[in-house]
Amino acid sequence: MKCYEVIEKLESLSPAAFAEEWDNIGLLAGRRDKEVSTVYIALDATDEVISEAVRLGADLLLSHHPLIFRKISRVNTDDFIGRRICELIRNDISYYAMHTNFDVMGMADAAADELSLEERQVLNVTYEDDIAKEGCGRVGKLQKCMSVAELAGLVKEKFHVPSVRVFGDLGDIVSTVAVMPGSGGDYIRDALNAGADVMITGDVDHHEGIDAVAQGITVIDAGHYGIEKLFIPYMEEFVKREFPGIRIYTAEIREPFAVV
Repeated sequence: MKCYEVIEKLESLSPAAFAEEWDNIGLLAGRRDKEVSTVYIALDATDEVISEAVRLGADLLLSHHPLIFRKISRVNTDDFIGRRICELIRNDISYYAMHTNFDVMGMADAAADELSLEERQVLNVTYEDDIAKEGCGRVGKLQKCMSVAELAGLVKEKFHVPSVRVFGDLGDIVSTVAVMPGSGGDYIRDALNAGADVMITGDVDHHEGIDAVAQGITVIDAGHYGIEKLFIPYMEEFVKREFPGIRIYTAEIREPFAVV
């Protein structure tokens, strides 16, 4: 299986057209005609991930967050981005990132599925044509009303996180939920406009949290990695289904920081 054939399937799932203009997705390093028999899947292309991909003989590294995000004018080993790119090319590993295109076509519904949200709608529309509206995040109804404390417990269970931060009253009863994987502070206004009782997201700072409560919405912060790590099992299942002959390895699910 050639790399470009794998890419065609990946982009049938999450078309490049759905990526934000500021994003950098696609084949970011390596050969498009590379023969692919082994894929390594990770959320981020870190030093550890690339070393493991090399050790395991991966032909293709697939990540959610792009290693090359801002414009770079040179590739050498003087900085950590250049070192990683050099290591990938030295070991003939093609590298593909699917970021905001997957946020729109993949991540949003996967997160909503974990919470069994019903009557769901797009939270922030980023693409619209005559047929449909697509975008980041989802808003919908819980299968039954519950307290914020109960919902926080459900979030911990479904997204496999040890803890969450809650801005709001744990005793409030809620039914309409917005979920925005990643950093969702900028989308609290969308959740308010959609009539959500709760916003579930990550990377919410102090002011965003208390300001949200003042405007009548509770925030449950499950962390950036906490929700978005679902990319790994999601893509593992997709590659397994679409390419039964390809060997798959995945990065260990582990928070990138420690709480002490």
